[in-house]
Amino acid sequence: MDLVPVLEEPLKKVLGPATAKVMAEHLDLHTVGDLLHHYPRRYAERGELTRLAELPLDEHVTVVAQVATARVLRFNGGSGQRLEVTITDGSGQIQLVFFGKGIHKPHKELLPGTRAMFAGKVSVFNRKMQLAHPAYQLLRADPADGTDGAAEAAEAVGSWAGALLPIYPATAKLESWKIAKAVDLALPSAPEAIDPLPESLREGRGLVPLPEALLKIHRPHTKADIADARARLKWDEAFVLQVALARRRFADTQLTAVAREPKADGLLTAFDAKLPFTLTDGQQKVSKEIFDDLATEHPMHRLLQGEVGSGKTMVALRAMLAVVDAGGQAAMLAPTEVLAQQHHRSITEMMGELAESGMLGGAEHSTKVVLLTGSMGTAARKQPLLDLVTGEAGIVIGTHALIEDKVQFLDLGLVVVDEQHRFGVEQRDALRSKGKQPPHLLVMTATPIPRTVAMTVFGDLETSVLDQLPAGRSPIASHVVPAADKPHFLARAWERVREEVENGHQAYVVCPRIGDDEDDKPKKGKKKSAEDEAEKRPPLAVLDIADELAHGALQGLKVEVLHGRMHPDDKDAVMRRFAAGETDVLVATTVIEVGVNVPNATAMVIMDADRFGVSQLHQLRGRVGRGSAAGLCLLVTEMPEASPARARLGAVASTLDGFELSRIDLEQRREGDVLGQAQSGVRSSLRMLTVIEDEEIIAEAREEATKVVAADPELERLPGLRTALDALLDAEREQYLDKG
Repeated sequence: MDLVPVLEEPLKKVLGPATAKVMAEHLDLHTVGDLLHHYPRRYAERGELTRLAELPLDEHVTVVAQVATARVLRFNGGSGQRLEVTITDGSGQIQLVFFGKGIHKPHKELLPGTRAMFAGKVSVFNRKMQLAHPAYQLLRADPADGTDGAAEAAEAVGSWAGALLPIYPATAKLESWKIAKAVDLALPSAPEAIDPLPESLREGRGLVPLPEALLKIHRPHTKADIADARARLKWDEAFVLQVALARRRFADTQLTAVAREPKADGLLTAFDAKLPFTLTDGQQKVSKEIFDDLATEHPMHRLLQGEVGSGKTMVALRAMLAVVDAGGQAAMLAPTEVLAQQHHRSITEMMGELAESGMLGGAEHSTKVVLLTGSMGTAARKQPLLDLVTGEAGIVIGTHALIEDKVQFLDLGLVVVDEQHRFGVEQRDALRSKGKQPPHLLVMTATPIPRTVAMTVFGDLETSVLDQLPAGRSPIASHVVPAADKPHFLARAWERVREEVENGHQAYVVCPRIGDDEDDKPKKGKKKSAEDEAEKRPPLAVLDIADELAHGALQGLKVEVLHGRMHPDDKDAVMRRFAAGETDVLVATTVIEVGVNVPNATAMVIMDADRFGVSQLHQLRGRVGRGSAAGLCLLVTEMPEASPARARLGAVASTLDGFELSRIDLEQRREGDVLGQAQSGVRSSLRMLTVIEDEEIIAEAREEATKVVAADPELERLPGLRTALDALLDAEREQYLDKG
């Protein structure tokens, strides 16, 4: 029988079933190795107190503080009682409340002057920050003092006899100090950790061995210990991930594809001749990079990213035409039906008679452009499917319906994926497998991403960047509208919308929710979390706001709604009326986020703007200012002035530079969300590496990884690295990377 390697031991053997179950359910930790890689979020120095003023709202926090005052208040005519304790860090303070029977123990223990670690969720009550029913662990005087309770204190503080108390990412079910005790039981296994870094690389960079790094990160004696451990653990993460990507790139160089050389005087030439404008230098440069890739016998894997509205669709369309000229077919995969219809409409308009193959009035160089989406009936699909098999249609635009088995191509040469982060890589792959040989792949992202994220998330793709906006785009002015602090600002916002309409323009109003009955049902199997309960009101909804506006602030204007649960034909009809200028104001969810192009729409009001991410707001804002008139974007929020949400909105209002905003977005979000969730819902492998700050490590790791893989593609000489790679690419991720 094989012995299970120590780090793969299930936690229940070490911690017992009850604790192990909570760890698995709440922190997704299953083995001893998982727990050893659950690193402290920060360290409190013994004697130092946490800065209370900087605590984030609505997050589970662990703080070290001193009790200032404690008092018991009676309410309900004396039948109910609550304990209010004020804790302080020396400058700021925060209130703790305990109710009912739960007050006896804290009333005895939390005496003024006592220090403790407190854990709970920060909320606001009567405009003051508070922790309701926090868990706590007393930090009594230094056990070495020999004072009363020293033994008890030593027990409480456990192995944190050092000057630095580790504070772990915790949950309401499992406080930081309980995680620390569990780590104590797991640490004896650390020496068994297998080192993934090649010896020469580790020594060359002066990095400590892995077992030492694990001990130092969990139980540091000095700040230097923490720095050593972090430097080492960051390298592991960056290097293993880059090796995975380097192996993907290496495997790609072994694939063959049909080279697609554009003809000198085919569709593309005819299309360029019709264009009413000249391409920007950026568009020409990027097109050349793409055409060079298409002309080789290896499949292109290119990421095309650029500012919102930088003309990515134009570049992609020219690549598709070049492939059709070379005898192949091109497919464009869009994330939503609204977007697929929009692309289909704008591409057939741009191509004019070139898209009318076999029709009277079609040009001699022409091809059919067909649309295929999930909601089309069987009869409506029949002709497009036939046109793809016979090769009559050179270009198909669709949603994931393109991936179904029934869809067959005569000769698929290029796949363009719009809006990468909404597509599982599985889908991208299923479409690629429809070519006789792997087709070329072009991935377009809607919002720009910083270079390091591109190197990490899309590390298997070459990158092209469009950074100029086409001529004829107008500047957009953005402002935050603090509806709660200054209600008259909101009234003024609606006046501005009315003014735009009176000047012959149109406006969007965006809301986070639809507001029909479906919305309000909790998701199947999903209990409402404390967060939902804490949000005093649900996010504003399209149907409610549209109704209020039509009968109130925007009475007399033609207001329509658009959201994802409408029938596709209705959605299309609403979009057509708005595009034709028959509707003044469109109240919508984020279905309009991407690719919707109505140059006459100049104003956008985003309700509850704090409920959207930075990139999403930037993306939404890109829907206005697409014509010659200046755009206006108003971000409406009820968040208080000092909140992080307001700071985020301020950032969006202050710059139109998507690359800058994508950095802010990343800094605001947890790193794991950027990588893991953006890709495939697998939890992120990054615990220590921060994509923004560690740009140099990522770039160096990429170089080292490329060298290692070139010398030893199967990693036969590096068993430790193989093991680490297998752990990173557990089945799900392995699939994901292979599909890159």
